[in-house]
Amino acid sequence: MSALVAGVLPVFLMIALGYGLRKSGFLPDEAWRPIEKLSINIFYPSFLIPAIWHADLAGGRATVAGAAAVGATLIVASATLAARPLIRMDGPSYTSVFQGVIRWNSFVFVPVIQSVYGVEGVAMAAVAIAFIIPVSNIACVAVLARWGALHREPSALGLLKSMIANPILMACLIGLALNLLRVPAVPSLSQSLDLLGAAALPLGLIVAGAGLSFAEVRRRRVAIAGIALVKLGVMPPLMWFVAWALGGDSLTQGVALICGAAPGSAASYILARQMGGDAPLIAGVIALTTVGSAIVIPILLALFPFG
Repeated sequence: MSALVAGVLPVFLMIALGYGLRKSGFLPDEAWRPIEKLSINIFYPSFLIPAIWHADLAGGRATVAGAAAVGATLIVASATLAARPLIRMDGPSYTSVFQGVIRWNSFVFVPVIQSVYGVEGVAMAAVAIAFIIPVSNIACVAVLARWGALHREPSALGLLKSMIANPILMACLIGLALNLLRVPAVPSLSQSLDLLGAAALPLGLIVAGAGLSFAEVRRRRVAIAGIALVKLGVMPPLMWFVAWALGGDSLTQGVALICGAAPGSAASYILARQMGGDAPLIAGVIALTTVGSAIVIPILLALFPFG
């Protein structure tokens, strides 16, 4: 257990550093948006592309991890839709409940995987990301179109454009294509990507921390705690179970478990603002699940059997 905590702790210390830098005013507020843009569009893709490109994806383990992520997400999404009549919230707030229980932050998920499982785990995690982004985006956009305050009807072309514009998804797909086509490494390109990618994880974690806001957690603690309970208490064992049921080995099950326990995604906040969701509520969910995942992930890894 102590070894697991030691492995995961540096990831969340970087998040805490970002939060402290933002709250202290070390950088002006207007500086964080360009830093986030640089991290999402340049550094993170530079890390993901070679990680998948040069990974050993034989045996179908990565496919099982991706299928587990999608399967568990669809189960929780379906249950949340079925429970809509029982959730005593207005439409925009319900959309944030939906986003809060199914979306997760790859900026936090991938560094935790790297600290626990190394390069092999990162490649499998990246494949899971490529599986889940289209599914979660389509589901969340559809729910926001139905219950969001703006009632914007999504178009297939609009959804496709938004996914093509997602640099994380495109990096995963590029890395997969290079891997499956067995494209040999290009030394100068690989070295350049390695230099850029080295900045991805620490900077991404700092940016994730800088974006945290706890104001809504204090105001709507019961609702946010309930969402966090589903996200961190239901999704991880469910994702682990699906991976186990599909015949995944210990690495696949571990990646699936951590995937399920990853905190809420900052992209949920942006989507809520764009489509009339309850942006403050999802901001509180992101904040609480980020703190909660630091506690939950080592406990889950210690408790769950693998293999």
